Amino acid sequence: MTKPTTLSVDVARSIRRGLPKVAEDTVAAIVEEVPAYAGAYSDGMSAIIDNAVQLALGGFLELATTRGAAAADTPIQPALDASYKLGRGEARGGRSMDALLGAFRVGARVAFRGLAEEAVAAGLSAAQLARFAELVFAYIDALSAASVSGHAEELQTTGRARARELDKLGLRLLAGAPQDELVAAAERAGWTPPRTLTAVLVPGGRVRGALAVLDPATLQPGDDEPAVLLVPDVEGPGRPALLRALEGREAVVGPPRPWWDVAASHRRATRVAELGGVGDGPAVDTQQRLCELVLHADEDALADLRAAALAPLQDLSDSSREKLTETLRSWLLHHGRREAVAAELFVHPQTVRYRMGQLRDLYGDRLEDPRTVLELTLALA
Repeated sequence: MTKPTTLSVDVARSIRRGLPKVAEDTVAAIVEEVPAYAGAYSDGMSAIIDNAVQLALGGFLELATTRGAAAADTPIQPALDASYKLGRGEARGGRSMDALLGAFRVGARVAFRGLAEEAVAAGLSAAQLARFAELVFAYIDALSAASVSGHAEELQTTGRARARELDKLGLRLLAGAPQDELVAAAERAGWTPPRTLTAVLVPGGRVRGALAVLDPATLQPGDDEPAVLLVPDVEGPGRPALLRALEGREAVVGPPRPWWDVAASHRRATRVAELGGVGDGPAVDTQQRLCELVLHADEDALADLRAAALAPLQDLSDSSREKLTETLRSWLLHHGRREAVAAELFVHPQTVRYRMGQLRDLYGDRLEDPRTVLELTLALA
């Protein structure tokens, strides 16, 4: 049987008469069968959904009656624009493409049933009805593709915009911006502040692997080397887990700080990284390097302290100075317990006694002076 180039006037008139009811039934079915739309419809999207359905059905009928049935599977621009807009609105509303495509599937089924009833009542033959079905579903597929395109583009656009705002927020955090400015930046980025943030430094090549094991809300501001990651809420029991997760990634983990003061955590991590000792082994816990930080806070002062504290040993030979220095260090750390010093140095306790006698000859009563003991402890740490 020859396919009709256009719907007959009687069929078209009958379908057009029934369009309002078909549109109403289609919208009702979408709202009922796609849970994501129940709330959206009541929250102000009703006009958008109604308009999209009416444009889609009206556009199809216009094509089928004016441009021919063969062209009815190619939507006109207003219907495509409405579908595209619907897709973008869905993305802004936080609904997935699954919900969107589900709505199109339900809409296609209900719309075809309503259109077919009107067409058959107006005299459409079985063969013509089959072709009619093909055109309806092809038309709906084209509209759904436009909506998916709008959905994807909105996600991409908003994703890029949010990423820029998150990056700006992270840079402000590292710069130590005022708290009210940080709160405003967090709101613009759609980022909910945690209790604390911990700064973590990792080489740029290790960032992707590190992010895979960290909280998805972790911020990565800037593109410095090493990279800076700001990890939320890993204080207390969460810290050991963080250190384990970062093992083997050459990471330096700063202390947890209130989220708005993470710049202090970053400064600590940077300072420890400068001291060295970072490798492929366990992540460097800055909380375990506090003594070194204090000692190296002023390198010139430390050098002067060492020179003054160890001055009595300067006239000895290199070998004697080295032995007495290591003995003095161990003696200080073990609070004068001779057996413990001997065990650490792998020497006989009598050797320790002899060396300490030499040190007392050099230092005199100063080895009993608390101030001297403190200075020697710092100098030899």
